[in-house]
Amino acid sequence: MGSGISDAFDMNAGDSIGELPGKPVEVSSNPAEWLKKNLFANIANTLLTVVGGIATVLVLRGVLNFVFSEERRWDAVRTNLRALMTLAYPESQYARIWVSVAVLVTLVGLSSGLWANWGTIRVQRLCRWGMSLGGFIILCILLREPSVLLDSNGIVLRDSFSEPVRESFSSAMMSRSTWWIVGISFGGSGLAGWYRLDSTGRTKTVSATSTVLVPLGVLVVSLWVAPYGHYAYSDGLFIAEPGERVALSTSIPWTWLYLLLLATMVLGRFVRNSDLAGIAKTLVNVSWVISPFVLYWVILRDPDFDYAHVVSTDLPMGLLFGFLGSIILWWLTRSTGETARIFAVCLVGIAGFNWVAAAFGWYPMLQKARISFLLLAVAALLAPNFVGELAKRKKLVTYWLTTMLLVHYMATTINSPSTVDISSSEFLGGLSITLFVAALTIMFSFPLGVLLALGRTSKFPIFRVLSTGYIEIIRGVPLITILIFFSVMVPLFLPRGMELAELAAAITGYTLFSAAYLAENVRGGLQSVRNGQFEAADALGLTSVQRTGFIVLPQALRVSIPPLVGQVIATYKETSLLAIIGIFDFLRVANSAIPSQTAFLGVKREGLLVVSAIYFIFAFTTSKYSQRLERRLGVGER
Repeated sequence: MGSGISDAFDMNAGDSIGELPGKPVEVSSNPAEWLKKNLFANIANTLLTVVGGIATVLVLRGVLNFVFSEERRWDAVRTNLRALMTLAYPESQYARIWVSVAVLVTLVGLSSGLWANWGTIRVQRLCRWGMSLGGFIILCILLREPSVLLDSNGIVLRDSFSEPVRESFSSAMMSRSTWWIVGISFGGSGLAGWYRLDSTGRTKTVSATSTVLVPLGVLVVSLWVAPYGHYAYSDGLFIAEPGERVALSTSIPWTWLYLLLLATMVLGRFVRNSDLAGIAKTLVNVSWVISPFVLYWVILRDPDFDYAHVVSTDLPMGLLFGFLGSIILWWLTRSTGETARIFAVCLVGIAGFNWVAAAFGWYPMLQKARISFLLLAVAALLAPNFVGELAKRKKLVTYWLTTMLLVHYMATTINSPSTVDISSSEFLGGLSITLFVAALTIMFSFPLGVLLALGRTSKFPIFRVLSTGYIEIIRGVPLITILIFFSVMVPLFLPRGMELAELAAAITGYTLFSAAYLAENVRGGLQSVRNGQFEAADALGLTSVQRTGFIVLPQALRVSIPPLVGQVIATYKETSLLAIIGIFDFLRVANSAIPSQTAFLGVKREGLLVVSAIYFIFAFTTSKYSQRLERRLGVGER
């Protein structure tokens, strides 16, 4: 959305993240009134608050004592951070990991600058955050039990009843002076800001960009000064040096990444106000789509191309499909006659027959040729939407040539062996493979889910029956069954010479499963569109495709944002099942790989707690962004 609209959506004083223009802002006079209104309004509310508060305190106390217990082996997590992120990716090639992260940071910075959709945050909300965070830190300091005492050999001292001897409460509070300073600083800043400003001053806003970038900058600076400790696993040796600063191989890349984020945001803001804004936004959107493929198969794998085969086969085939496809699409966009539609249907039949022939082994054909035929058939079906103006016809041909370039290049890249020397059978693992599978699943399942939803609501019985049957069958089968089916059973039925990699099998299973649920979410949105919208589209003379693409789908997807985001979060969490089919995601690394190491034999809880926290952070962030998007679009309000 444009910057003018974006800047109009501020953070209000309540729980909402954005608000509509002209919406009144409620300003609380002080925190005491807010507590009385929301937590102690009546006897029942007070009772629930007290019971819930006691339960929360007990749970928090248990978590704190577990996390900070001297029995915890957090060095197992610190030492294996690289394994949790990327598994066994070689240290000598780790610059490729940093380059991949830099590409993502660049896209984030450019997107933030081009769309400027971070908005603003009201001062009163920042004050509340400061008071809440400060109070939470102080509460944690008081709830955590005193630390046990150790002898000169690092062994826990015990009394006559074999209970560990702990320091006194006053000594424990004194030893946590740093945390006291942090808690009082946050809480005091929030209180001071609240009581020094009047009601008008509290409604003033600050840039959300600054609110995010300043804490990130503080964290980056802390890498150079704070003694986080130096932990690593290199050449079969575990390195644990508590009290030391992190290695330069960690602090330098993160510093450069932070500076890159700032630079790309500034560049994006500059381009946004220029004549190149439209082109830049298109390029950034396309880059987001192709980034998972390029990062994984190009940057991280570093393919070893067989240039003789590229010149003799790959390049001619790509040029042939690009040239002939452009001619066919240019001819199909001359007019909306029935001949063009019949020809497009024939292309669909040829594309489908190629895949059937592959299943039965009737004649050989490269997979990229089958994929190209299929894409050409889809483009031919879409060609009637580009009939008319010369610019629209040129745009379709440009899209086709770009698609052929990307498809044939990526197909050649995927089929080329990697030059990266991996010491294990897994090319990549940990959190990186989890995010990769989740991203591709969402990317592939969303358009498939939309097509299934349109098919289930279609007037044509064949489309409606097929879509309904697919959705009901997939939703009636557990996800783990589908994953095992594609991982174990499908390779048995493939024709000779055709293989299905473990990762491809997992992504296929996740995509087909997620698409069925996304289809039902979208179908609910389609049913919310009123008949008057269809009648208005028909009155304007729009075709069925134009009516669906320009009128119906935008409204349906807007209404479907909450369930769609819920399915995205569910898909991300369901990647934890990758371990069952033999892929080392970061849950399997924490649950199996780390506890099997000699130095950390049986150490599981610490790693599982970190994995749970990472799952929560990603899911919570996605949920909050969804709420912000809903408010910006007025979902449920207009």
